[in-house]
Amino acid sequence: MGFWTLPAGFMELGESVEEGAAREAREEACAELELETLLGLYSIPRIGQVQIFFRARLINDPAPGPESLEVGLFGWDEIPWPELAFPTVKWALDHYRETEGRDGFPPFGNPPGTEKLTRAS
Repeated sequence: MGFWTLPAGFMELGESVEEGAAREAREEACAELELETLLGLYSIPRIGQVQIFFRARLINDPAPGPESLEVGLFGWDEIPWPELAFPTVKWALDHYRETEGRDGFPPFGNPPGTEKLTRAS
């Protein structure tokens, strides 16, 4: 059994952040999105990454793409929290929940107290 994550990946040359997010969602979950706003920008120096998450509206029924074994939509109480692949997925989900129904908020960064998860020992 694998772990759950949100669609994610690396940008291609000449691609905007928004285009990359939409492409990764299509590749991994056959998902067509309407991006709404930047949700979070998380710095993970130990692996040399900056992870960018958007709030988006799903406009079709997702299905496993060529890069995924399984795709699922979960209600908040059904999210398999212990099976999330990365801390940043939990952060993004928590920040999404915090901003649900709100517009015009600044993007989130790394939550306080998460330094051990992001820096090399």
